[in-house]
Amino acid sequence: MSGKTTRTIKVGYLARVEGEGGLTVTVRRGRVERVALEIFEPPRFFEAFLRGRAFTEAPDITARICGICPIAYQMSAVHAMEDALGVEIDPAIRALRRLVYCGEWIESHTLHVYMLHAPDFLGYPGAIAMAREHGAAVQRGLRLKKAGNAIVALLGGREIHPVNVRVGGFYRAPARAELGRLADELAWARDAALETVRWVAGFECPDFEPDYEFVALRHPTEYPMNEGRIASTAGLDVTAHEYDAHFVEEQVAHSNALQSRLRARGAYFCGPMARYALNAERLSPLVREAAREAGLPPVCRNPFRSIVVRAVEILHACDEAVRLVATYEPPPRPFVDVVPRAATGHAVTEAPRGLLYHRYRLADDGTIEDAKIVPPTSQNQKSMEDDLARFVAPRLALPQDELTRQCEQAIRNYDPCISCATHFLRLRIEEA
Repeated sequence: MSGKTTRTIKVGYLARVEGEGGLTVTVRRGRVERVALEIFEPPRFFEAFLRGRAFTEAPDITARICGICPIAYQMSAVHAMEDALGVEIDPAIRALRRLVYCGEWIESHTLHVYMLHAPDFLGYPGAIAMAREHGAAVQRGLRLKKAGNAIVALLGGREIHPVNVRVGGFYRAPARAELGRLADELAWARDAALETVRWVAGFECPDFEPDYEFVALRHPTEYPMNEGRIASTAGLDVTAHEYDAHFVEEQVAHSNALQSRLRARGAYFCGPMARYALNAERLSPLVREAAREAGLPPVCRNPFRSIVVRAVEILHACDEAVRLVATYEPPPRPFVDVVPRAATGHAVTEAPRGLLYHRYRLADDGTIEDAKIVPPTSQNQKSMEDDLARFVAPRLALPQDELTRQCEQAIRNYDPCISCATHFLRLRIEEA
């Protein structure tokens, strides 16, 4: 270790994450004393934008929170409004919602696996450099992402910030023939996703297994996307209505994003690893076998192996999309009528990166009086800081460049969407 009393390592801008942030690690007498994930991207005030708007506007406004996972924001908003207004939808509309969620999981996870995270494991600065020697893999990833985008475009009206989602259903439901045109490409995508699982299963990962409390939705009959109870590996089992009683957000001085914790126990971890830990038995036989062949245990606690779990979820979303397209029957109407009233609604869905909570209070005429949105990245921030503290401590003797690279990879394990959370990575290590 250097004889200097202070050592500073900076990464001016972290590539391959969405948004801007930094990290400061303070080391005193050879021990990690403090880790601060500094999210300096400005707050975006979406909760304030929603106040005074009609409940019908929430899906279109919240879709703008993220260009990568707009469906998750739309679906959480829609479910919360329908919870408040007592809306029951046709099973065919429910199936279409699950299908469009499959599309988002496919495109978002594929972007992360192939373009953002795989270069770390293969020793490249980015996907373009990786493509020179792994061109076939990159081409597979691009086509696989396009298959997910096609689902979102068909059901959402366009790939980015879709416009076809509404409270009560969709503005327009596709004909069977329209969905049928996706069938062949989705069959290819399922094969490509299986190959993706096998590909990332061979990546070398450091030995690092913190004892997380995983939190995710759990559904009695299906791998959860947009419905279920909030569960954890420590025994939590509550409804969306009980979210605020068990989770709290806190402002920390070093971040423009709030940090969430469980009131009873502190930091927790949501996202693909949490979903898999709590719901692996709900996966189809094809997907369970692929996970087994990839060497995933029933509960995976190594965050560097999250790339394998994401690949398993790509395969699940492709397999589920093939089934939903094959069994689709158009609903009698694309949406049900919704009558406004004074009420409060809650909903939790599973965005690609994890649990996404929405709560709205409505006036008699359906005007939004109050809104609360808790994205998965803000929920994972405390776990990210805890991970870095554990990860850096035994690696302080590494050269600065190598330690910086490994810290960046550790943050990318979470696929953080910093823009969603502001409401990375510039790395600085201080020694005293």
